[in-house]
Amino acid sequence: MTTTPTETTALETIELAPSYRLPIGTLLLGLAIGFLNIWVGGVIALFGIFLMIQAATLRLRFSPTDLDVYRGENRIRQFPYADWQNWEIFWQPVPILFYFKEIKSIHFVPVLFNPKTLRECLEQRCSPEL
Repeated sequence: MTTTPTETTALETIELAPSYRLPIGTLLLGLAIGFLNIWVGGVIALFGIFLMIQAATLRLRFSPTDLDVYRGENRIRQFPYADWQNWEIFWQPVPILFYFKEIKSIHFVPVLFNPKTLRECLEQRCSPEL
């Protein structure tokens, strides 16, 4: 079930709804560039299709203690909030990239999820002052 942070408490798990804005935008950009250069446009369009598949299959779940990445019902990655040092969502007019830094690594994730809910969950569970 997909819920929003305003409907829940910090103790509940929130699954973000997918957003297809970035994949569709990338696909359309690839098609437009394809009129100028078929190879470059084709590569960008293929990347848009890849993002579309990822948006359809991946889910982010914010639990009380960590961010979990799921493919279907299988958890494929877990990121405990205690290890986070910083996070940022880049380009606010049209959020396209989510960055977070852990103690031992950094991560860049395309915004394939509802950006408003993503920001609300991050502010609620991982204060920007990390």
